[in-house]
Amino acid sequence: MSKKIVLLFVFLSLFSAFSFSQPINPEQITIARDKWGVPHIFAKTDEEVAYGLAWATAEDDFQNIQFNLLSGKSMLAQAYGKKAAILDVLNFIIASKEVVDTLYDKSFSPKFKKIISAYVSAINDYAKKHPKEILVKNTFPATEKDLVQSYVLNLMLITGVQNYFAEVFEGKVPDIYKERNTGSNAFAISKNKTTDGKTYLAINSHQPLEGAYSWYEAHLQSEEGWNILGGLFPGGMCVFHGVNENLGWAHTVNYADFADIYQLEMHPTDKNLYKFDGKWEKLQERTIKLKVKIALGLKIGVKRTFYWSKYGATIKNDKGFYSIRFASNMKINAVEQWYRMNKAKNFQEFKAALDMQAHAGLNMVYADKDDNIMYLSNGLFPKRNPKYNYLNVLEGNTSDNLWKPDFLPVDSLAFLVNPKAGYVFNMNNTPFNATASQNNLKISQLNPSINYIKFDNNRSLSFQSLISKHEKVSYADFKKIKYDLSYLKPVYFYNAVNAEDVFSLDEAKYPDLAEVIKRLKSWDRKGNKESTGATIWLLFRDFLGEKTAKEGRKEGAMVTEIDLVEGLQYAKNHLLKYFKTLDVPLGEIQKHVRGDKKLPMSGLKDVLAAMHSKPYKNGRFRTDAGESYISLVQFSPNGVEIETVNAYGASNKKESPHYTDQMELFVNQQLKPMTLDKAKILKEAVRVYNPK
Repeated sequence: MSKKIVLLFVFLSLFSAFSFSQPINPEQITIARDKWGVPHIFAKTDEEVAYGLAWATAEDDFQNIQFNLLSGKSMLAQAYGKKAAILDVLNFIIASKEVVDTLYDKSFSPKFKKIISAYVSAINDYAKKHPKEILVKNTFPATEKDLVQSYVLNLMLITGVQNYFAEVFEGKVPDIYKERNTGSNAFAISKNKTTDGKTYLAINSHQPLEGAYSWYEAHLQSEEGWNILGGLFPGGMCVFHGVNENLGWAHTVNYADFADIYQLEMHPTDKNLYKFDGKWEKLQERTIKLKVKIALGLKIGVKRTFYWSKYGATIKNDKGFYSIRFASNMKINAVEQWYRMNKAKNFQEFKAALDMQAHAGLNMVYADKDDNIMYLSNGLFPKRNPKYNYLNVLEGNTSDNLWKPDFLPVDSLAFLVNPKAGYVFNMNNTPFNATASQNNLKISQLNPSINYIKFDNNRSLSFQSLISKHEKVSYADFKKIKYDLSYLKPVYFYNAVNAEDVFSLDEAKYPDLAEVIKRLKSWDRKGNKESTGATIWLLFRDFLGEKTAKEGRKEGAMVTEIDLVEGLQYAKNHLLKYFKTLDVPLGEIQKHVRGDKKLPMSGLKDVLAAMHSKPYKNGRFRTDAGESYISLVQFSPNGVEIETVNAYGASNKKESPHYTDQMELFVNQQLKPMTLDKAKILKEAVRVYNPK
């Protein structure tokens, strides 16, 4: 055989081996937009569906796709300025690029590598055809690794590791149990506890309403068995939580001990040497050079140096050198786990996806057509040495407390399947309160090094109170519980446990506040938009929450009567200044705003239908986080029924008719019917086209 023939044979063999990289043909992909503008993506293969998803998302929100891409490349500050530089720095500190470069080839299956490639191809194709929408020059073409790097950063943010970095920068020991108001809700109810014999699932994450971490709704369907409707963030390659024909799940954020801090023992004279197992080791210096956008589009250069030890990312502050070790930059295939969850047909396949253990955090509440319900307080929890208290700052001089990337299996976590009570729930509360008390897990059953949170909140306690009143739950009851706006008595306040005392203040003792106190005492403790008492509570609670946070008060802290009086005085002053009256309905002061639409909004912090707002105009507030993408699901032998709503609409582009068209539904606690039926979708679609 001649050399030319041999070379030709080798070339053809290599071409065959890499044939999976052939470009996607957009004409084989169908995007059907329903009357709400929600994209339904249909194609033969999963990678074609991924291409269509990326294209549809870019049509609706290319800006936030770029936000996530830029964050993974530590280039956000070039588009968004100084405030965004902190994410660039964080991404650099956690070494997302080095981690992805090291792990990419061995972390993903060949099939999923095709999906990543197809998704990125669509983003690049969209950028090429819409150059005016590009935020930073030379960002494109993006690579597969660029996208995965953004996942490493975002999954680290989900586990709250950034709080450890922030507090080490400030010379403080992090409090992993501090109050986090934004929360999420998820619950599932077995057919044995429903009046119609159906299995219910509530998918009810509480997220920012806008931006890179707000929900985008999509339906994905291929001829390879991918058929799911749900929510994802811009840049998501599959549904993060949602429902297919057979099963569904919801996520809530899991608060546990996801990071450990080590103080290094530094050499007394030699720079950047630290002691480890009796030897002096050299810290690796790592310097980041950022470009930061300033006024008039100019950019300035910023340079910072950080370090890396055997423990990992290392920061110098006034007290010395501290390393922070965490699991969320040790695995990069969380998105493939989501993909396998998307395609699971039953509980066994879903559990097999969970056993990948690629998600660093996130609780899950699950239900399926076979009437299985499940709660999992998930995460990558290392096998820590029981000799040490990992809640404290550890000595950074020994391999004895340096855990390896070897994690506790899923079955050893807080994992509850089909409890006799017939329901499971999580509202970011302790995993030891996830169903009826007699069916709950016990702290003694689980590895203590996980350090699960031990506290509840108003949402978890309210859910428990409401469902306990029903021997069986109708779908109307299910909705009523999900949309509940009530505070309990006594009111739950994480770091102001005696806040209930405000309701028993003596008007005679505080004559200047007598009218405010009377109104609060007569309030029904519900955050509906017509309530004037809810307005006083909104202002009072915001004041008290900010005050206790600034003072660093932790779980179980008490407030003084003076604190309570100051909060009421703040509420009174605010109302009289801006409204000239104490009787202001909540919907007058709290608005759901986008573009020219300003709608009155119910909801307060830590009620089940939670809403968070920030200062807006003329003493008013605009919704900011809380209730966002909602999906209520019913499974029965006849199939799956789905109702959903998003906070604003399917598009984040102002010129789109779907920029604000779900707002009325959202503020009125209404939902839109959705389906996974391709024929029905295509028949009723407003627009059907190919991504080109």
